[in-house]
Amino acid sequence: MDVSSGITTAQNEVEGSGENVLAKHVAFFDRNHDGVIYPWETFQGFRAIGSGLLLSTVAAFFINMGLSGKTRPGKFPNLLFPIEIKNITKAKHGSDTDVYDTEGRFVASKFEDIFKKHAHTCANALTSEELSEMLKANREPKDYAGWIGAYSEWKILYYLCKDKNGYLPKETIRGVYDGSLFEQMERDAQSKKHKQGVHGGDK
Repeated sequence: MDVSSGITTAQNEVEGSGENVLAKHVAFFDRNHDGVIYPWETFQGFRAIGSGLLLSTVAAFFINMGLSGKTRPGKFPNLLFPIEIKNITKAKHGSDTDVYDTEGRFVASKFEDIFKKHAHTCANALTSEELSEMLKANREPKDYAGWIGAYSEWKILYYLCKDKNGYLPKETIRGVYDGSLFEQMERDAQSKKHKQGVHGGDK
């Protein structure tokens, strides 16, 4: 899936802006824009970017269960597992790239480090093997939850967004960080459905 086009402008605005880009990253899944993400919204968001039923269901279950309590400090557990976007920085897990700092801001130097350290085959993309190398290098001792979180996020991204040659492009990865990638993927999925509907009507 080629989703690198159409996201460059939004990406350029991230660098040096000082804004909470992590909040923008998750805001795509807030389908009714009320500042809270429920599991069914996570499911809808994954479906909107072209994920299958199984992946969307599993992702919604684990993401909301894993992040809800962290974004609702001092509150009683809620069995609907809502994620409060305003507190999303509290859910930042370890063993990651540190491209988001503790306040959710985008750190350009850390982003570039991904490719300086691990993009051996192509300077502006990662292969599956290089992605695994990066995940292993980022592991913090005994941070099992962080290992699982990072592995799940990156492997899902690779599965959904690798190109026809098996590369995960740099521009695509950049678009993940401010959420613009998800918006582009939704537009691509809608366009694909429309074309299928048109062709189906021609039969």
